[in-house]
Amino acid sequence: MLERLLRDQVIREAEGYLDLVTAFADLWELTPAVRDRLAQRGLDALRRLDRREQAKPYVLYLQGQTLRTMERYEDAIDPLREATELEPDSIHTYLALGWCYKRIGRLDMAIESLEEALSVEPKEAILHYNLACYWSLAGNANLALAYLGSALEIDSSYRDLVAKEPDFDPIREHPSFQELTSVIV
Repeated sequence: MLERLLRDQVIREAEGYLDLVTAFADLWELTPAVRDRLAQRGLDALRRLDRREQAKPYVLYLQGQTLRTMERYEDAIDPLREATELEPDSIHTYLALGWCYKRIGRLDMAIESLEEALSVEPKEAILHYNLACYWSLAGNANLALAYLGSALEIDSSYRDLVAKEPDFDPIREHPSFQELTSVIV
């Protein structure tokens, strides 16, 4: 019982540091030094767990997310990939993994990660939307448009994001893209 309480306390501590880094990032961006110092404290907390606990999917996910916030994308991939193997139903882990792959220039792996997530949650709009972004960046307008159409069909609120999404710049002038997004004014 005490062991479980200590484990939960350490996990909450790591979550707290991650929240400090991400909660208001859009309003008050931290300097990289402050961001990394807080994130490192979260990683240090997770390292206090015994090896068995460190190998659990949620702990691996937290570790990967923390590394991702530090822009250590390559370092984040291993714990995130391991978390997906242990808990293949967590689309959030696949999304984080795809994010990291995209940022290291591995669109192929980003796409593969989200395709795996789609096999778990085929009606999750964010997966379709992100796949549209990745396929656009990869230069495949047809697949990008197909996924974007699916995302908008599942959740039309994604339409509000399209105009400001730079990932769609490679296909923005494509007639089918303009037709699909013409409702946006």
